[in-house]
Amino acid sequence: MSGILDAIIKIITWPPLWQLVVLGLLVPLGVVIFILWFERKTAARVQRRIGPYHVSPKIAGGLQLIADLMRYMFQEVIIPKTVDKFPFIVAPLAALILSIVPVVAIPFTSIKAYFPIDMSYSLIISLALLTLSPLFIILSGWASNNKFSIIGGMREAYLITAYELVAVLAFLSAGAITGSFNLVDIVEAQSGVKWFIILNPLAFAAAFIGVLLSTSGFPFEIAESEHEVVAGAFTEYSGLVYGMNMGAAYLKRMIFSIMITVVFLGGWQPYTPGEGFIAGYLVPSIVILVKATILMMIFSFFRAVYGRYRLDQALDIAWKILFPLAVLGFGLGLLEAYLGII
Repeated sequence: MSGILDAIIKIITWPPLWQLVVLGLLVPLGVVIFILWFERKTAARVQRRIGPYHVSPKIAGGLQLIADLMRYMFQEVIIPKTVDKFPFIVAPLAALILSIVPVVAIPFTSIKAYFPIDMSYSLIISLALLTLSPLFIILSGWASNNKFSIIGGMREAYLITAYELVAVLAFLSAGAITGSFNLVDIVEAQSGVKWFIILNPLAFAAAFIGVLLSTSGFPFEIAESEHEVVAGAFTEYSGLVYGMNMGAAYLKRMIFSIMITVVFLGGWQPYTPGEGFIAGYLVPSIVILVKATILMMIFSFFRAVYGRYRLDQALDIAWKILFPLAVLGFGLGLLEAYLGII
């Protein structure tokens, strides 16, 4: 019996499975549930509203999230006759999967035995995977065969061309400083108080705002603007499929938050991974996830205090402010590498 139990534990804690299913899906889902509650309550407090309350008022409306989940699960999924059915159904699922896949290229420890893949080019791989899911949002809008959906999809296309270059340049600045695309090396280079948020605040600012832009966070929730294009690319979606579209954006924001934590906030620093699964893998993972959750809370706070920008305003910010900022951040990284600061 103990042999079977040991085998099950080994399967569950096998790095590729553990990182993709537990750290990439289950934990982020739990964080997203908490963030949805936090977002609603924070917005309600700032805007002097009640927020979730009538369902479980003694625990600040916490069960409202379960009620919403039940509604999505049992709501009828309507597929209009005019849509292109195959991409209409596949696109949300693909976007959801591609939102969490990049986690397999992100290290949660410095112990090589717990790496799901070779980390030599993990920065490049994770960034490449993170930029794929928006393509399926565009596909959702096209497959819906609806004017509002097509407009929402085109807005997403405009934003993709703006934020992807900004985000990639900002994250690559860490590679410029360290001379490595290995995220483990990038984290180890930040030991002590040499976090890249301090050494390269320009790149951090570009990455931070770029993540808001890429995940439709306020004040950049433009592609789904309800009062203009109903729900953008998701206008024709309903039920659990609509919930998948919304959930993919939050999951992607969580994975991006983990990336920012690893690249700019020292990863598992100041903790030093030790021997064994708990000290060597679980504890550093918790450190990273706590930092990423705090970042998610900061992202959500902007929902309460900022209004939505117009598309042209967001594009102006991306090309006229963020792109030069990201270029300056990359240049600062090269300068710091030349001066031997790391």
